[in-house]
Amino acid sequence: MKTVFLLFDSLNRRMLNSYGGKYLETPNFNRLAEKTIQFNNHYIGSMPCMPARRDMHSGRLSFLHRAWGPLEPFDNSFPELLRLNNTYTHLVTDHYHYFEDGGATYHNRFNSYDFIRGQERDPWKAMVQPPLEKFREKYHKSQLNLDDREHVYYFYPINSEFIKEEKDFPSVKCFASGLDFLQTNKDADNWFLQLETFDPHEPFFAPERFRETIKTNYRGPRLDWPQYERVTETDEEVAELKANYIALIALCDHLLGNVLDHFDENNMWEDTSLILTTDHGFMLGEHDWWAKNRMPLYNEIANIPLFFYHPDFKQHQGEQRNLVTQNIDLMPTFLDMHNHSIPSEVKGKSLLTYLDKDAENKFAALYGYWGGGINITDGKYSYFHYPENFSQQNPDRYQYTLMPTHMRQFFSNEELQTATLHKPFDFTKDIPLLKINRIERKTDGGYKGFEDTKSALYNLQNDPGQLTPLADEKKSNEYQQMMIDIINEYDPPKELIKNYFEN
Repeated sequence: MKTVFLLFDSLNRRMLNSYGGKYLETPNFNRLAEKTIQFNNHYIGSMPCMPARRDMHSGRLSFLHRAWGPLEPFDNSFPELLRLNNTYTHLVTDHYHYFEDGGATYHNRFNSYDFIRGQERDPWKAMVQPPLEKFREKYHKSQLNLDDREHVYYFYPINSEFIKEEKDFPSVKCFASGLDFLQTNKDADNWFLQLETFDPHEPFFAPERFRETIKTNYRGPRLDWPQYERVTETDEEVAELKANYIALIALCDHLLGNVLDHFDENNMWEDTSLILTTDHGFMLGEHDWWAKNRMPLYNEIANIPLFFYHPDFKQHQGEQRNLVTQNIDLMPTFLDMHNHSIPSEVKGKSLLTYLDKDAENKFAALYGYWGGGINITDGKYSYFHYPENFSQQNPDRYQYTLMPTHMRQFFSNEELQTATLHKPFDFTKDIPLLKINRIERKTDGGYKGFEDTKSALYNLQNDPGQLTPLADEKKSNEYQQMMIDIINEYDPPKELIKNYFEN
């Protein structure tokens, strides 16, 4: 078996024509939909970027026990399991979070990897004295902090100085490297390629030709990085940010087309699987919010695209499936495709069972952020659960880990001083863990916390935009109990059940 796994970051399904998107034409995503089986009720698991990837690697949700962090020593990782069972695995990525403290164990699970530099605030180009005044004139003030080298915005304008032509863009280099792998290994068998790009994650920076036909009335400095905040910009600024995101989607569509062309030209549809998805979506002003991480997990973030092609099921190309799936289902599916056994700790299901037929909508997806609301959907309703008097300053906010790092740094000394040894959970292979109290610090990047923290139930069939929560206590209790049943399958921390359901 040969497998190509295309992973985008922050790819909104509502931008894609086959999912009803009308913002732009996506001809290559349309080509993909005609070749593949499209899953309509595919959902996130743990949020955001690296927690989602831990779910994909391990086939189980991580947010009940842990926030952003590396793969743990006890985790099952599908590329490692494939590698150790003689399936060659290769990663091509420009997703720089893999190379920070909080993601440093993922790429080493593959046989080989190619890291493309330059996305967002990747500390790529060393410029000790950048042209600060030039940058202040060139970039909108909302996305500049040039006085602090540790700030999230610092490296972006520096990196951009070295991205002059289309061939310089990290995602373009990514796909060129992926195509090189396919060309080099066209006569080989039994391999897995994960071709992954940070695009269309913010900042929304695409080659000019993808923006030329998208006009706005904005005339200010470069504005392509929305705040993780409520929408407060002018109408012109909102239009500019959205236009830059749409241009980046057009670039992604073009890059996908290069892969599809290679499949066509080399008859890869006969012996190679192709799967495409994302880690999560992105708010572009819906519910008066930008981005992710702070607001409830509306479907603009939670309901994501999944396209699946398998040569043994090509008679079903162009079909759709409506059963509820989520990112934890990818890991057992990849193992199943390559004829490897699925570890007992895995909670996801293999999707091979559903490529030749749909299933009754009997599955539910649980998803959320560590320390935030807990959410569930069965495709008919979605339910957001926050405990009464929700507070992210709850003193009983423990993480369970053997890898005590946050996104870009180690746990603080103050946090580590709270550490105790906790007995193994049922998925840690008899290995005890550190139980560490999460202590917010000023160095956590100015994170302002969760908002709109009220439980809510939505009927997705009558209210797909999740605009009007239902006042149906009986139905809410039904979904809350469904949520508790799934949580209990994960051997949750005792304080989680107490904090969320017993207060």
